[in-house]
Parts: sequence; C-alpha cells; structure tokens
Amino acid sequence: MSSINSTGFGGENSYIGRPQPKVTFDLLKPLRQKIDSFEIQKSQTAHRIAKLIPAQCPFERTIKILGHVIINIPPLCKLNPLYDEFVFLRFRALCFLVDQCGEDISSYC
Repeated sequence: MSSINSTGFGGENSYIGRPQPKVTFDLLKPLRQKIDSFEIQKSQTAHRIAKLIPAQCPFERTIKILGHVIINIPPLCKLNPLYDEFVFLRFRALCFLVDQCGEDISSYC
C-alpha cells in the first residue's frame, strides 16, 4: 500500500499528478543543426546571408481604404518551422561583418 504525502498524492512510486514525458520526433532536427552549425568565414557569404534573409517579415500587411483598416494580415513568418534558425543565422552574419570585417551594417537594418 502506498503512502499519501502532504500534497494528497501517493509516494515516490505513484505517478498520479506527474506529467508523463512526451516523446516527440522532429523531422527538421538535422536541418536545424546544420543551419545552427554553419560557420561564416567570408565577408561575401555574410553579405549574401544578410541580403537573402529579411530583417522583418515581408508578408505582414495592413490594407486600408479611405483611412479605415479593412484587414490586417499578421506576420506569417512564424509559421516557418525554421524561422528562428534563419533569423539567428542572419544575426551571426551581421555580427561577423561588424566584428571580423569592421564594416558598417546600417544598410541591412
């Protein structure tokens, strides 16, 4: 018979009230790791990355007619499962240009 502790749940061997670990499988994990481990070694590569990956989501729109907002389309970039990895890659490229090359990156902001 298991004992009941002060929380009202069973002892150490009881799993009542404890969240069960969820097993998830991420199909994109290898691609995420590849993007995260990508090393920027040339300024040309850093410039290309900074130009290809936008600073803001290009899909966000507010449609107005006669000064009244008709529809607001939210940023859809967050639906991209690799969004965070690409944003961080762009950040690393900009940091490379500033730290290693001593370049001004104000044109990319």
